[in-house]
Amino acid sequence: MPCAAGLSTPVTRSETMNASTLVQKLWNYCNVLRDDGMSYGDYVEQLTYLLFLKMADERSRPPYDQASIIPPAWAWGSLLARDGDELFDHYRHSLEALGQERGTLGLIFGKAQNKFQDPAKLRRLVVDLIDAENWTALGVDVKGDAYEGLLEKNAQDTKSGAGQYFTPRALIQAMVDCVNPKPGETVCDPACGTGGFLFTAYNHIVAQQPNLSRDQKRHLKESAFVGVELVQATARVCAMNLLLHGIGSEKSVPVKVADALAADPGQRFQVVLANPPFGKKSSTVIVGEDGRAGSEKDVIERDDFWATTSNKQLNFVQHIKTLLAVHGRAAVVLPDNVLFEGGAGETIRRKLLHECELHTLLRLPTGLFYAQGVKANVLFFDKKPASQTPWTKTLWIYDLRTNRHFTLKTNPLKRADLDEFVRLYQPGKRFDRAATWASATDAATGAGPEGRWRGYAVDELLARDKASLDIFWLKDESLADSDNLPPPDVIAQEIVDDLAAALEQFRLIASDLAPADGDAP
Repeated sequence: MPCAAGLSTPVTRSETMNASTLVQKLWNYCNVLRDDGMSYGDYVEQLTYLLFLKMADERSRPPYDQASIIPPAWAWGSLLARDGDELFDHYRHSLEALGQERGTLGLIFGKAQNKFQDPAKLRRLVVDLIDAENWTALGVDVKGDAYEGLLEKNAQDTKSGAGQYFTPRALIQAMVDCVNPKPGETVCDPACGTGGFLFTAYNHIVAQQPNLSRDQKRHLKESAFVGVELVQATARVCAMNLLLHGIGSEKSVPVKVADALAADPGQRFQVVLANPPFGKKSSTVIVGEDGRAGSEKDVIERDDFWATTSNKQLNFVQHIKTLLAVHGRAAVVLPDNVLFEGGAGETIRRKLLHECELHTLLRLPTGLFYAQGVKANVLFFDKKPASQTPWTKTLWIYDLRTNRHFTLKTNPLKRADLDEFVRLYQPGKRFDRAATWASATDAATGAGPEGRWRGYAVDELLARDKASLDIFWLKDESLADSDNLPPPDVIAQEIVDDLAAALEQFRLIASDLAPADGDAP
């Protein structure tokens, strides 16, 4: 098989391993295992188990000499010492035993299963690929990038459903650049998926501050980041991703498996970055300060919420407001319905404009996410102390959607596509902003009718029907001139996205209209 070429010869430790070489080796072996029926997601999980055992073994040796948290009976050496069916059985027993442990071991190995079909292929992965390299000594850019590559490939596999946990890295990078986390600050992602926001914030801080003190480095590694993830299997992958990027240790990884919306955790953060899962949380209804509840079952008291709603994204907005320290900064990916939905949606938007400084809205184009039908935006806001008057003075909106067409395969979003937005955002100098839109061309400033960046005063926003923030001003060129139509495949995908988004809205409406438990039909 061509894709397995080069795997028969073990890699020696003396060889220099760069990111592209490692990615290729990981991919080659993944292709071999896929012929045995193992999915990308299964491969990532098996790789996670084995990498964790190997790195714990490396840390127990010079120059680190750290006490290993792996019981000797299940340590890396116990796998190397076995072959054939004996290795196969021992690996299965190791996963079961480690899954019973608490803490980081329980997080990594909880409910773990051996997905290999062939003991020989397990042996090759253990000896030829993983044991042949010193993973601890590899730079985080090498091993982190390699693991990220696997996660993105898994996200592209529509059958796995993993795309819902994967935010485009170009978008994450731009959001982090705008929020600009700093040394000594704490960063939270309450829906952390595979950890992209957390390690990108880590990389940003290290790149911006190359001369960190020892205490600052320890804070970054051990206490700067907190992730919460509802799904155990995704949290496992996130924990490994953070470890490979230099965050946490084998003894402690800052990822919790929990329902973030269930309660106020009490901890406050200077920065919150998130892309909450799209869809509806039907089994739990949140009770807000208005005292209303939509269901008799599984009710959670959240006195810190502005309004009661079963819309998961609106609840995440309220939860993130709670998580922020005063003057804390948030950037959150949210679907269009958060901008215009009435009822609780209007209440939350008005509260957000008044009690926080909602200063920036990025309208995202379609074609960015692996889940179809996603029309999304990024809201940037700062939490503020109590005030008689609205903290929001001007909401600046950047329209990256009108007349922009992206696809995941042929024209994916790149960080360069967001350069103008980040430049106009003015990280650290937000009060120096200037619009690029004007009703007529202004030769002095360069602003004109095609400008994608303009500000709206808070009084104008509050006067809009339902305080809707669903605002566009650019002319759609494809409506005016058929010569400007995008390629047929892009048009087809946009139609699919529109229909999927409409279907999701109808599902939400149908769910809201359905009688609650105990109600008369």
